[in-house]
Amino acid sequence: MSVSGMKKQLHKASQLLNERLMGAEGTKMDKDFLKMEKSVAVLHSLLDELLSKTTEFLQPNPAYRAKLSMLSTMSRIRGQGKWTGYPQTEGMLGDCMLRYGQELGAASEFAGALTDVGDALQQVAQARDVLDVNVKRTFIDPLQDLHDTELKEIRYQLKKLNGRRLDFDYKRRRRGKVPAEEVRQAWNKFITSKEQAERSMFVLLQSDVDQLGHLAALIAALLDFHRNAHRVLLGLHGNLQAKLMAASNKPERQFRPKKIRVRRERNGSIGCYHQPSITQTVPLGEQFTVLPSRPGSPISCYADSKLVLDQPCCRAMYSFHPNHEGELDFNEGDVIVLTNQVDANWYEGTLAGQSGLFPVSYVDVLVPLPLP
Repeated sequence: MSVSGMKKQLHKASQLLNERLMGAEGTKMDKDFLKMEKSVAVLHSLLDELLSKTTEFLQPNPAYRAKLSMLSTMSRIRGQGKWTGYPQTEGMLGDCMLRYGQELGAASEFAGALTDVGDALQQVAQARDVLDVNVKRTFIDPLQDLHDTELKEIRYQLKKLNGRRLDFDYKRRRRGKVPAEEVRQAWNKFITSKEQAERSMFVLLQSDVDQLGHLAALIAALLDFHRNAHRVLLGLHGNLQAKLMAASNKPERQFRPKKIRVRRERNGSIGCYHQPSITQTVPLGEQFTVLPSRPGSPISCYADSKLVLDQPCCRAMYSFHPNHEGELDFNEGDVIVLTNQVDANWYEGTLAGQSGLFPVSYVDVLVPLPLP
């Protein structure tokens, strides 16, 4: 820095100290200028926070954002143009469902539904990737450019203006000791800087159309994303409803224990053993079905309890307390004797000497009614 430049900086510092400590009065800007200056300061703070919050809205995980930024920097250094996308949460959930759907296999209807949901979530994740690209191109990049060019230039002009104002006020305060020509030159520089800064602020604050256009582009990108996600999820919902209906109408399979072939140690012969089951001595000439009671039901309050059933019956999975006459009252775990199936939704049965109707969905059939 030259000697004259250093002297000018000292003069500015002296004037600033006099204003702050000694109460010296500097040149005041007009109200319109101060109003524009305040608006520009608010706009600068707005863009700082808005750009940060928009990026956080699109990519909530700060660790992933930092990782992507590092990978992008390394790619630029190496001259690579490959873009690494943000791992969308819908995509990660979809990957999980697809992986386990494949492990469960095609024979499982639940696996097929998992695969369908996983595919749909992958499509939603792709729509979010498109949202990221569109918002960055139409909203973040234009505002970042505004922040880094016009606002940066205006802040520089305001800083330069304040310096020239301090220089002018210092020389004006020392009038008589400073040549009048220097005071006049300081005044001209000050006025030139003021007009230049004022014009730049005016142009910026009159560009509402541009800023509204960027905001409208953000909402359009969000609308496109939600429209695409709604279309994908609506199709998935209909597909799942069809699968649920087909699974509900599918006849229930009965479990049948298989024999286990075991080689005997003594003679090497092969014998067959049934799966362990509860057995009971049955009187000759009588046919009974012997079923174990379910854990957790009121029937299984003893570890070795057995239930002998010789007629159509069912076990209550839920308690049913009727609101209409002619319906049967029972509690969870009760065993009800079936006497008739009225339709697809209602049985008729007896319990503790009482007869009535009850919903099919509330019970688990142990011994079915004979076919008509």
